[in-house]
Amino acid sequence: MTEPTMGRRERKKAATRQALADAALRLFLERGYEHVSVKDVADAADVSTTTLFKHFTGKEALVFDRDFEVEARLVAAVRDREPGRSIPGALRDRLVQMAMPSADDGPDKAAFRKLVESTPVLKEYGRRMWMRHETALAHAIAADVDAPEDDLTCAALARFALGTAALGDGRDDPRPGIDSAFALLEHGWNAVHGNG
Repeated sequence: MTEPTMGRRERKKAATRQALADAALRLFLERGYEHVSVKDVADAADVSTTTLFKHFTGKEALVFDRDFEVEARLVAAVRDREPGRSIPGALRDRLVQMAMPSADDGPDKAAFRKLVESTPVLKEYGRRMWMRHETALAHAIAADVDAPEDDLTCAALARFALGTAALGDGRDDPRPGIDSAFALLEHGWNAVHGNG
């Protein structure tokens, strides 16, 4: 089945959203988050502030414009894992992959991470955004193990898995913190659900 193509209107909306996010990141990196207003971002993207607020809920949201992609990658780690791979193991691999710098990152991703880590309001907003993925991840886990959508062990695994990402924050190598937390999750998960 082929994916439906975006119509002109959807393409224009997506382009405007991307232009706003790109302008915001560029300005935040150049001037610092605190020294850039929403109006500055709208002006840089050549749109009105009203248009900006049609695409983003506020200044912080401009920084985390790829939130839906992040959630899709987390859910895919469960749904698309290799046969025989445990859910905690697949989630650990995905979280390590997302936390580790890669050759494809370029200087913008490192600068983005530094911006978020050095700006308390962005750090807190990012943490809240990250934990928003808990429900979608819990539902994906429940579906995979044929449990009810509101299964508490699935919800707990999703919450704890997402929470482990913070163990790597601010470290040159986030892997040891994530690995140690997932060793604990893996053992506890297998006691409840076998190798699922």
